[in-house]
Amino acid sequence: MQAVILAAGRGRRLHPFTLKRSKAMMPVAGKPMVGRVLDRLIQNEVSDLIMVTGPGDHEIRRYFQEQSLPGISLKWVVQPEPLGMAQALSLAAPYLRESFLVTSCDNLTPVSHVADLLATHQSRKANATLSLMEMNSGSKALGSTVKFDQGQVRRIIEKPAPDEILSRITSLPLYIFSPQFLDYLSDVSLSPSGECALQDAIQLLIERKGKVAGVFTPSRMQLTDADDLLALNRHYLSRQRDPPCLPPDCIGSGTHLVSPLGIEPGTTIGSHCTIGPDVYIESNCTIGANVLLQDAVILRDTRIEDGREIVGQVLAPKSRKL
Repeated sequence: MQAVILAAGRGRRLHPFTLKRSKAMMPVAGKPMVGRVLDRLIQNEVSDLIMVTGPGDHEIRRYFQEQSLPGISLKWVVQPEPLGMAQALSLAAPYLRESFLVTSCDNLTPVSHVADLLATHQSRKANATLSLMEMNSGSKALGSTVKFDQGQVRRIIEKPAPDEILSRITSLPLYIFSPQFLDYLSDVSLSPSGECALQDAIQLLIERKGKVAGVFTPSRMQLTDADDLLALNRHYLSRQRDPPCLPPDCIGSGTHLVSPLGIEPGTTIGSHCTIGPDVYIESNCTIGANVLLQDAVILRDTRIEDGREIVGQVLAPKSRKL
């Protein structure tokens, strides 16, 4: 099956960290977020991929050019302006020949859920199959709301007002569409926020063709803000078995490294520090003496002064003007 990864978003709620790189390239325990998304597709034998990126995102291309991805075909499409997911998908349309999967670069569901989506779409001969999740009342504002009845999605509203909420069921940014769905993208108008919402095209499909199925996922992880980035790194660090291995001359005397912990090459750590648990440090960071780091993500090239305590934070270089 073909798949489209939508990776053009800059991630405004991750500012200032995404002003120098895209949300897709935020680090998650040794891989960028988009690499974690791709892993789930590859594990479901999806091998024909189209990546939609923003203009000037050279880092994402460089990353995948350096990866060994045997058997994977990867095409690149640029979305010149941030005009929404429907417009981004329309740019990938010339490469799509069959039923295809669409995913954002900031949403992770279990590998088994992706398999369930694929199986349901095929067995029901659906025109579309949506990834659904029931949100509890304490969740963040719904990105979309869905009316779901007898295994079918009957209605979907993007960013509903309080009086438009159909249910606590939301549609996640993971879908499978038949090729005919592409015909509806040109009928979507710009919203007041200046975007063409994919949900509007799905609603047109519901009204004109029907057969829009849904599969519920028991869980998901997302990357929206700094708290999400910390949670993602905690999750993946907890699954790593090997502690980081740094050259002895890169770690000062009396410093304790507490797993789970990840440290990329080029980092130096001063004396009498406590680093970890739940810390990920990108490349070429300099950490002074008597520093405490816990539950933190330290972005590349960051310098941390002596005596700092960093707990529950994402840290970037101060010198990086945005």
